[in-house]
Amino acid sequence: MKRKFISIIIIPHTKGKQKVISFTRKNFKIFASVTGFLCLSLLFFLVDYTLMNSLRMKYRNLRKENSEQGKTIADYKKSVLELQGKVEKFERITEKLNIMAGLKAADRLNESAGVGGSEDGYSPQTQIQIPQSLSLNRLKNINEKADGIERNLNILARKFEKNSYILATTPSIRPTIGYQSSSFGWRIDPFTNKRAFHRGVDISTAPGNPVVATADGHVIHINKKDKIGGKVIKISHRGHFITVYCHLSKILVKTGEKVKRGDVIGLVGSTGKSNGPHVHYEVHINNKPVNPYNFFLEED
Repeated sequence: MKRKFISIIIIPHTKGKQKVISFTRKNFKIFASVTGFLCLSLLFFLVDYTLMNSLRMKYRNLRKENSEQGKTIADYKKSVLELQGKVEKFERITEKLNIMAGLKAADRLNESAGVGGSEDGYSPQTQIQIPQSLSLNRLKNINEKADGIERNLNILARKFEKNSYILATTPSIRPTIGYQSSSFGWRIDPFTNKRAFHRGVDISTAPGNPVVATADGHVIHINKKDKIGGKVIKISHRGHFITVYCHLSKILVKTGEKVKRGDVIGLVGSTGKSNGPHVHYEVHINNKPVNPYNFFLEED
């Protein structure tokens, strides 16, 4: 029985001999099957590569988008924290304005004042507490706080508009330019090394710098040889406010003289019980010393 062949004739374009490739039918079927399988495998590989390449592109885009969103969230958190800081600053200023307007007691403003005992027998009636700061999980309260501050400031504005005399005669500025070297409250006395209550704040600055009245009023007392305060000035404001300025090198006002906020009343010195040039400054309400910091509208 004759075997059946399939022949493939290859004719070159250039001059040359023709080539003839012969297959038996069985071998041709095997060749066709293998060729078909390879073609299908190649097609599958190309489709798979295309899909994987598309997925890789999507993955890269997602990573880029995720990175951008992370930066946006970080910027958002930073902005919110800055806003939170501004709201808290306005809260502090509003608290001080409330005290000046008489809407809140001066000894109830939350302000850290140190700890310790007193040598002179004076002790504040209210324990001063450190304010609780906002956290990220309470950021939704910022808007409510801002609304509350706005309402409070509107009330204060109307009150001060009706009686500008209240604001003019309420201590609200620092008596001199410098840095606060000692706070109001309990401390270790630098001369005795014992616990004592400090009735004011010490503001250190260069000798000879001007000391100004912190509100409108009139001078009620001058002492040029006080053992503790050295050269001392006391000014009365609106009846129940008194401010005290100690350790001056020179006094530029007289008893009974009227002064306006910002008027120069003396010069910085180191007279009396002092270890360097500074101003010891006190604020009294109804003869009771309160924290002068509560009356500084300027923020550090």
